[in-house]
Amino acid sequence: MTSLTLTGCGLGAGRAPSAVQLTVTREFGARPLHAWRAPRVHGKETVMSLLMRNANVTTRYGGGFVQSIDGLAGGSERGRPVDWFYYVNGVEAHEGAAERNVRAGDRIWWDRHDWSQTDDVPAVVGSFPEPFLHGLEGKRLPVRVDCANVGSSACTTVTSRLRAAGVPAAVAGIGASGGPQTLRVLVGLTAALLAGQASARALAGGPRASGVYTRFAARGRALELLDPDGRSVRTLGAGSGLVAATRTGSGAPEWVVTGTDSAGVARAAAAFGAPALRDRFALAVTASGQPLALPQAGE
Repeated sequence: MTSLTLTGCGLGAGRAPSAVQLTVTREFGARPLHAWRAPRVHGKETVMSLLMRNANVTTRYGGGFVQSIDGLAGGSERGRPVDWFYYVNGVEAHEGAAERNVRAGDRIWWDRHDWSQTDDVPAVVGSFPEPFLHGLEGKRLPVRVDCANVGSSACTTVTSRLRAAGVPAAVAGIGASGGPQTLRVLVGLTAALLAGQASARALAGGPRASGVYTRFAARGRALELLDPDGRSVRTLGAGSGLVAATRTGSGAPEWVVTGTDSAGVARAAAAFGAPALRDRFALAVTASGQPLALPQAGE
């Protein structure tokens, strides 16, 4: 373990990135620790140097990976592995934080959580309106809302929320062709999405398949909510919805706004956007409209 303090100028010549946000949480976003809407930046920054400039950090593996933030370390807790992971604009980064440059508009989110079920949560919803607004690695991508029913209120709500956030989203029917670097939001009944969308089928496989702590039951008419150990702790039926994101390989993330029936899809669409999604890995919505963070708290 190495204790590091960063002082003075940035890592190199260049203009400091603007409009950067930095968030530190634990337990899948359930416990906020720090949130800087305007963190200290100085010159060219990496994700690591930005964190070190604003928090007390210890590192490992030659300074490339975070061991602790403000005294909270990774390792083991109650017999389960826990570590720090970081996300840039809602997408999990696989390179060391010292190797990733910070770009203008980036929202950088560090979270310490149990990874006994999966060490790969490829995309999260809690940085909305990212990655739609600033894209991935400095490249803004085309955004499309793919709806099972283009004329539905849920489709209109999701599209309007994106456009209100400054995202020029297109609209298409489910199954429309699109390149791997198009950010898609799938809107529709779970049963319909399961029939033809790879991202929905990944969600059906639970966290090890998608990084999302939920499973579909009864052919999409029920939603099982899981805890960090992958155990089903609650099942939602009629009128319930889900907002989640996943990613396959190096392609763009795909978001899913879905429900067990049309009322559930509408409730998920109503939750699409800040502040409901902020710092959530994924979000379920009950038939009464109650938002539930995923994973659900374990024992």
